[in-house]
Amino acid sequence: MKLSPHKVILHPVITEDAVALIETENKLVFVVDRRAGKEQIKRTVETLYKVGVEKVNTVITPRGQKKAFIKLKPEFKASEIAIKLGIL
Repeated sequence: MKLSPHKVILHPVITEDAVALIETENKLVFVVDRRAGKEQIKRTVETLYKVGVEKVNTVITPRGQKKAFIKLKPEFKASEIAIKLGIL
């Protein structure tokens, strides 16, 4: 199923743990549409934020939301994206 890029990512996750991942592991965390697959999430993040994505992990929370943990390639800084998004 094709979702528009702005429908794939619902919003960034702003928690202590998510901020720690930005700083320690160069990862961003987003709540995404449950129908979006890893490849689609990867392409969306690369398109919207002009970064390279190394890996995408997803998890369904007990609340039924789908979270995507996006590890950026070493040449891109998660903290720079987080600042643009207003997380840091």
